[in-house]
Amino acid sequence: MMCLESDGAGTGGSSQDCIPGAEDGGVETLSGRMNPVTTVLDMKSPEMESPSDKASSLPEKPLNMRRARVAAAGILSVGNVLNYLDRYTVAGVLLDIQQHFGVKDSGAGLLQTVFICSFMVAAPIFGYLGDRFNRKVILSCGIFFWSAITFSSSFISKQYFWLLVLSRGLVGIGEASYSTIAPTIIGDLFTKNTRTLMLSVFYFAIPLGSGLGYITGSSVKQVAGDWRWALRVSPVLGMITGTLILIFVPVAKRGHTEQLKARSSWFRDMKALIRNRSYVFSSLATSTVSFATGALGMWIPLYLYRAQVVQKAVEPCNSGPCSTKDSLIFGVITCITGFLGVITGAGATKWCRLKTQRADPLVCAVGMLGSAIFICLVFVAAKSSIEAAYICIFAGETLLFSNWAITADMLMYVVIPTRRATAVALQSFTSHLLGDAGSPYLIGFISDLIQENTNKSPLWEFLSLGYALMLCPFVVVLGGMFFLATALYFLEDRAKAEQQEPCSDPFTVGSCSDSEEASIL
Repeated sequence: MMCLESDGAGTGGSSQDCIPGAEDGGVETLSGRMNPVTTVLDMKSPEMESPSDKASSLPEKPLNMRRARVAAAGILSVGNVLNYLDRYTVAGVLLDIQQHFGVKDSGAGLLQTVFICSFMVAAPIFGYLGDRFNRKVILSCGIFFWSAITFSSSFISKQYFWLLVLSRGLVGIGEASYSTIAPTIIGDLFTKNTRTLMLSVFYFAIPLGSGLGYITGSSVKQVAGDWRWALRVSPVLGMITGTLILIFVPVAKRGHTEQLKARSSWFRDMKALIRNRSYVFSSLATSTVSFATGALGMWIPLYLYRAQVVQKAVEPCNSGPCSTKDSLIFGVITCITGFLGVITGAGATKWCRLKTQRADPLVCAVGMLGSAIFICLVFVAAKSSIEAAYICIFAGETLLFSNWAITADMLMYVVIPTRRATAVALQSFTSHLLGDAGSPYLIGFISDLIQENTNKSPLWEFLSLGYALMLCPFVVVLGGMFFLATALYFLEDRAKAEQQEPCSDPFTVGSCSDSEEASIL
């Protein structure tokens, strides 16, 4: 047996690679035995062997690493789907929960508000931990925690509504670990256009998971005849996904930190983020998106149900189980528009980058302003045509969802790698604090307030909720303005971050290249 000397992949050292059958001129490969014909030109001394000849004998470890990174991004995206599936399963059976526990609109809205409040409080804590400790262990523990709590909450009896509210708060803590840390792992596994693509897939999981939450809640309740069974699906899938993350997601270096300056303190990180104007304005814009999606996602199915009661297309539900057709339809629309929105946003951004370097925030601004128009039309159309209302919802959601992946990618551009988990956590905190932490409860409170000052009737139940939801398009317009403000400072802040980030590839020493990224796919 003959041994050839070659460079060790990724170690900088050398190793002995023994090739069976080389002593008699043959080489054993995966596809069979090769017996090359030897000529005078082929007879080279070791000194004459070129570096390219040596490189050709190396195993294709970089290819395997790329595949592992893509697989890891896929698993993390599946986990994100489950997080949002669990979050919106409650909204899918909201009418049944109201009937079972005997709560009004404000009480039902409290479920989502408590969830988001605990989520936003826990997010900065997990951001701090994510910049300093093993991220995939934190992710898995978070999934295991919320899965156990959600499963347990399905056994709460009707006299303990406060316990259901508490359980949703605990679930928010578990899910905060995932939403804060998972994007930073993807940000460290990929660079440039490939990172944009992978983050698009990851954030497509938000509308997909939300839509599947409505579908799962309504379908499982319909099959089982009990809304509690809807809360027992996501925990089982969550346990499986948490295990896969522990096994298959690599421990990526944080932006190849050996090429960056020493890690700064948490207070210094916060000070730098607050001074980053692109980050501040994009975070405020994200808050308006959270406000609208939180309110619309919680209340639109119930609003359309009440519209049909007014139009006498369905009978009022005074005792469960109630119709879940609108939750099912809204879930399907959310899945489709989520896919279209992410693809449209990524495609529009890629095309606009050829025209202007400020493409990212400008595409987000246009999407927000266009979405506000269609959201307004929903409340006009719902008074006479449910089909027309669904068409407006489809267009409005597509435009609204187009900015999710772009916003995350902008953060990766303007924030250095060792600060990203903290940046994601702070952005998550502010977007929920100013957004969906209060919007579901606020809409329910306004609706109840209007009903208390009017005659109790199906008509005013419909109108009061519609008047409350009309707040959403005005908030969305404000978000478009914030994205336009982001465009003013985007190039300056991106340049500052790039000066401190020579390379974001966690596996490559040296400069990054677009050709390396293209070979991933």
